[in-house]
Amino acid sequence: MQTNFTPEQLTNPAIQRSNEILRSCVHCGFCTATCPTYQVLGDELDSPRGRIYMIKDMLETGRPADEKTVKHVDRCLSCLACMSTCPSGVHYMHLVDHAREHIEQTYRRPFMDRALRWMLSQILPYPTRFRLALLGAKIGRPFAFLMPDARLKAMLEMAPKHIPPVSRNDDAQVFPAIGPRRKRVALMTGCAQKALNTDINDATIRLLRRLGCDVVVAKGAGCCGALTHHMGKTNSSHGFAAKNINAWMAEKRGAGLDAVVINTSGCGTTVKDYGHMFRNEALAGDAAEVSEMAMDISELLMQLDLPEGGATKMRVAYHAACSLQHGQQIKTHPKTLLKKAGFEVVEPADSHLCCGSAGTYNLMQPEISKQLKDRKVRTLEAKAPQVIAAGNIGCMMQIGGGTNVPVVHTVELLDWATGGPKPAALSRP
Repeated sequence: MQTNFTPEQLTNPAIQRSNEILRSCVHCGFCTATCPTYQVLGDELDSPRGRIYMIKDMLETGRPADEKTVKHVDRCLSCLACMSTCPSGVHYMHLVDHAREHIEQTYRRPFMDRALRWMLSQILPYPTRFRLALLGAKIGRPFAFLMPDARLKAMLEMAPKHIPPVSRNDDAQVFPAIGPRRKRVALMTGCAQKALNTDINDATIRLLRRLGCDVVVAKGAGCCGALTHHMGKTNSSHGFAAKNINAWMAEKRGAGLDAVVINTSGCGTTVKDYGHMFRNEALAGDAAEVSEMAMDISELLMQLDLPEGGATKMRVAYHAACSLQHGQQIKTHPKTLLKKAGFEVVEPADSHLCCGSAGTYNLMQPEISKQLKDRKVRTLEAKAPQVIAAGNIGCMMQIGGGTNVPVVHTVELLDWATGGPKPAALSRP
């Protein structure tokens, strides 16, 4: 693709990066075949190729974002299926992130949009606030039909029926390995996950300890920054990220770290991009080091010789989270581990397509999200599973809201198969 940025514009590192990305696009349209919003809406402007043209025009002219551009960029899930499909290696993620930042800086949204986005940015990254909000939503759920805005209704309906108790495993501490120590790793306990499902971190800690890992919950680490990053709120997202970088590097420079382990794949995609996010800042070196240390839990488990299991032949439908299969290009590890642990693993049709969760997407774009959720649930249930496994809390909440089949994290099943307790979701009526 030919671009026409001025020499002055190209002194801006963000413009420089977007120019590189735009020039790598060859207009082939392969991305439309795997774009969920194009599949649902059938509009070229709701495909990566269409959005690329709009973003190019907006950035080249330097104009403020307009309503049309914002509408179609907002509809992007950032599922990154287009990056898996693209034969030219177009790094769409960095381009759309730049577009969102530009929109945030130059476009004044309608009042309700601003209010909802502010509310989400002030609640979701903070576990205590989020817990209080979930309790309020649980009380208000019966009155969801009275809400004047579909997004407010979606927020009430998304509140889980079961809100877990606070887990002490989330406090800063070190969980020593059981037996000889093989690795010392930091576990990212996250933000929303600590309010929605404490079983995931608990299972991760148990499993890693049994496999010879000291597990560190680092003081000062918290939200990865993804939630506000995808809203274009760069100062906020970089603030969260900087705290993590400093916390983990303090551990590495102290007792040492072999890896930063992440069991929420949406967070993992962001942490692995810290090096890019901070490339022109004082934290560049540390950020790049953290990105190099970052591993999805399935990547680490592949190094730790998970024992073979055979206690159960439970039929597991594996849902591949977009942030794992497209954002991190991890496609086989979770399935390999589940099979090794003794489970029968099946995959749904069109497993590359998004479930519609995508961070806050299911709250801000509920109509499109619901269509994607319904399709994903149909394809999963068609495999007649006894349980659905996923590696991302957002996907688990999204899919769990549309099916009676229990939905658990992959690590919960692996923990169970190797000596841990049965996942609570499998025992609930």
